[in-house]
Amino acid sequence: MSSLDRNIIEQAYAFFHQKAKVYKYSTSEREKDHIEDVIAAYVNSMSPTLYATLSDGNDAYLKEHCSFGRQLEDAVNKMEKLLDLVKQNCVNIKEMHISE
Repeated sequence: MSSLDRNIIEQAYAFFHQKAKVYKYSTSEREKDHIEDVIAAYVNSMSPTLYATLSDGNDAYLKEHCSFGRQLEDAVNKMEKLLDLVKQNCVNIKEMHISE
């Protein structure tokens, strides 16, 4: 696994954080479904290293309806931790352990 640039994490964090806030407070199932689709498409094209770190090897991470809300919140929390570690100059992501 390679190390990640801070910008890659920040970009993903900003996108996920915004979508998580809307998802959490939305009362529209259609809007929630749209967010799930958008996030699933994003994770299919995002940095494989970042996805592997967030998913802990779960290939269905952020791609299944039944666990999506919980996993989206989990991903945002993990990226917050990653950004804190990057700010402390721990930039080699393969050595980072970010589990709760």
